[in-house]
Amino acid sequence: MGPNGKPAGIHVEPGLWLNIPATTNPQDASTVARLANIPHGTSFVAQGSAFPVANHAPTFAPASITPFTIAPPHNPISFPETNLGVPSAFRTPPADIPNVTQAMVNNPNVVLANAITGQNIISTTTLKVSTTDLNPPATGGGTSNIAFLQGAAGGPNAVSAQVDAIFWIETVKEANGATRLQLQYSQTVLLNFNGLSWPHVSVATLLKQ
Repeated sequence: MGPNGKPAGIHVEPGLWLNIPATTNPQDASTVARLANIPHGTSFVAQGSAFPVANHAPTFAPASITPFTIAPPHNPISFPETNLGVPSAFRTPPADIPNVTQAMVNNPNVVLANAITGQNIISTTTLKVSTTDLNPPATGGGTSNIAFLQGAAGGPNAVSAQVDAIFWIETVKEANGATRLQLQYSQTVLLNFNGLSWPHVSVATLLKQ
């Protein structure tokens, strides 16, 4: 249930992770790949790299939900609904999202930074993947969408054009010396429609039970 007592929708992206050794055809270093399905009609493969960092908590680059034009030069287009100080009928009622702040809207990755404040993270393994080539021309990836999402002459209907994601697997040391595993992620899906590319950003912090 959501904070308003109404049923909360669950957005599940089932899939698999692949751990791929270095290859000679093509010449590519060892990589990881995420295979997933987005429930509205998209399948994707996002490939990239994994690397450990000892004695270091992750840092989070800013993420933006501001749409931009699909066509170059990809000019950003701001909407008044992103200003929580301005009432709008085109935004989720404040009572349904009581803990969302303007800082979170401006940069969703603030949620990740806030979650680890005061934690003693002694190691981090980072998985960085994308449906675009991160190491062209070798590392691959891509999205595949149903016909309705692709659209026709009138343009796409929320076609998933690109997926970028970073996962951080963290070892947290408690005050009593015990350690526990924690997963954080930030994923951006670009949905194209109405001439704009709309960043759909998802972030979360998960604790291993």
